[in-house]
Amino acid sequence: MTSPDLGSILLASADPDRLRDWYCRAFDAAPTPDGDVRFGGVSVLFDKRDDVAEKNPEPGRTILNFHVDDAAAVAARLDEMGADWLVRLEERSEGMLFGTLIDPDGNYFQIIELGARYLAARVPAPSTTLNSAPYSGFAVDDIEVAAAFYRDTLGLTVTEQFGLLALQVGGGKTVLVYPKEDHTPATYTILNFPVEDIDAAVDALRERGVAFERYPGLEADERGIFRGGGPYIAWFTDPAGNVLSVLQER
Repeated sequence: MTSPDLGSILLASADPDRLRDWYCRAFDAAPTPDGDVRFGGVSVLFDKRDDVAEKNPEPGRTILNFHVDDAAAVAARLDEMGADWLVRLEERSEGMLFGTLIDPDGNYFQIIELGARYLAARVPAPSTTLNSAPYSGFAVDDIEVAAAFYRDTLGLTVTEQFGLLALQVGGGKTVLVYPKEDHTPATYTILNFPVEDIDAAVDALRERGVAFERYPGLEADERGIFRGGGPYIAWFTDPAGNVLSVLQER
């Protein structure tokens, strides 16, 4: 059994709209059409409940930690909003900035910046063998557009840090995505997504705006699925032009 992914966190509130708007202003975020707010690969849901107090009586029980690239800039924005600090931003250890605040419902949350010095001190000594778990990677021309596509269109768990994306794919594997200004799409398929029902998968992706490719010599059906030798397969591209596929074993 593989470990599950943490997909979302629910913040119950007597006034969820106010709380959602406050977090959006605090972190320059925007809600999805469903009303949740995504931070990296985790969605924060805001829900009205009658069994919660207007102010959280136990704010230290659950704390949201926001990892940011520039803690000082985020702290300045929060100060402009009049946010309440429990612990002002401080350097907890070399290269790590840490601060704890209180949101309008009385919940604690923290902003954390793990700087280059902090991360460098925790890099393990290089191995002299290649027995660690390898991972693959590919380039895109726009990292933000890629993040939205792989997260919202394909439904993958996507985390972003230091301008790079990590895609969580099947089997607990990670694929690295990095920006490249002079990116040229590969002429081969860089990621294949196995599915149990390729017809249903293709239909679902079409509903999300995905267009399927057709290649000379590989005659596809009306859905864009090639049913020749080997597995059934349908090709499409990401916004950077990289070729992907869904495939079903016969």
